[in-house]
Amino acid sequence: MPAMLAITGCGKSFLDVPPQGQQPSEQFWKDQADATKAVNAIYANLREWKQVGFASVGIESLGSDDTEKGSNASDASFLTKFDDFTVSATEGQILDFWKGQYQEINFCNQVLDNVPGIDMDEALKARYLAEAKFVRAYAYFRLVRAFGDVPLRLKVPADANDYNLGRTAKEEVWAAIEKDLAEVAAALPPTYPATDLGRATKGAALALHAKVAMYLKKWPDVLNYTNQVMGMGYTLYPNYEQLFRIAHENSTESVFEIQCQLILDSKDASNSQFSQIQGVKGSVGGGWGFNVPTQSLVNEYEPGDPRRDATILFRGETTPEGDLIPVGGDNPMFNQKSYVPFSLYVTGYNEGADQNVRVIRYADVLLMNAEAANEGGNTTLALKSLNEVRARARGGNPAILPDVTTTDKAALRNAIWHERRVELAMERDRYFDVIRQGRAATVFGPKGFKAGTNEVWPIPQNEIDISAGKLVQNPGY
Repeated sequence: MPAMLAITGCGKSFLDVPPQGQQPSEQFWKDQADATKAVNAIYANLREWKQVGFASVGIESLGSDDTEKGSNASDASFLTKFDDFTVSATEGQILDFWKGQYQEINFCNQVLDNVPGIDMDEALKARYLAEAKFVRAYAYFRLVRAFGDVPLRLKVPADANDYNLGRTAKEEVWAAIEKDLAEVAAALPPTYPATDLGRATKGAALALHAKVAMYLKKWPDVLNYTNQVMGMGYTLYPNYEQLFRIAHENSTESVFEIQCQLILDSKDASNSQFSQIQGVKGSVGGGWGFNVPTQSLVNEYEPGDPRRDATILFRGETTPEGDLIPVGGDNPMFNQKSYVPFSLYVTGYNEGADQNVRVIRYADVLLMNAEAANEGGNTTLALKSLNEVRARARGGNPAILPDVTTTDKAALRNAIWHERRVELAMERDRYFDVIRQGRAATVFGPKGFKAGTNEVWPIPQNEIDISAGKLVQNPGY
């Protein structure tokens, strides 16, 4: 068994143990401290390059009508292939995404296989196992919506014969995700003390389960899980723009977010490049300028919607923190949700390494609730949840974003889909939302989307090659 990566990664306290300090596997899995290191490594890996870098941008964002590659034409030109749906199975970011998720799953499976045998506090053991199942479910969620059928590995391989798995039907993968999430919702606490901020909670498990059920169109389940989360004390943060700043991480709206931190004299621990790659290119901070908003997204906002300027950094504007966005450059806009004030950049470290990655917000829960309620014919609840999101956005200004009042099911569905687009813009949801809604050929067709092929990305050719024929390619690639 490979040695366990020993990095802590929860709250705002991180410890990076260099490779030469790793414990050999035969000396690991002995006590509670080992279990803690192993679970912390699960969280730390969530901010690694394959998880939040180019691979995630390509697979989870660039196919949508909200974003385009950004930077300049020659810089990382391979990302354009995701933007125009010309990507092939040999593209490196496809392989990176695949490897990143299975590395995460391997960390989780190591915990689930080995921690049960450790003599330690039983309540903590149960919680650690639940945390590992939650993150494993999240990794498989990302895999199955990106590729469809994928190998389902729920144990550490026992020998060489266990390594080479074929693709498991997506229905079985979804079922395994749901099983994990149903089990952990009963085992995880609703909150943690400040020292453990960022760990998976009961609310996170229920919210992720709701999202899974939404993709499966299990509307009664979506309604059930979101109703539970809505009774757990989460609230919408009053200031939408400030919600995404470092000072307001882990707010009352945060259901689950990946914890990142810049630690002086520890570059390996300060490894998140989520904000760096989306930062303002040509600025003092030196961001890379990828994954930028489109004019289509700009046009989607209703007149006066404050979320437009809170989501998009325009050339020539001055941010609330006082940064002037340069007037010239290749891109007229950047992602403001990943923006970190230039004054917080530290020379020699990834720009914006402190910025957490928001995975699930309470606003998303409310909009899932609205969609499920509408599909189930409960118009009153659908309007209530939808308009709660709009009320926060308008910020007390009655002249903008009036409440939605339609009771027509189709019209309300479209209103909810619109709200998901503007509320969750640039948060890696739009692309897969449109596909699950059955509108991808219409919405993404002008970009090159082909029905019957582009609902999923290609399986990495490298993985097919080393599988000796066990893995087969998705149609059309």
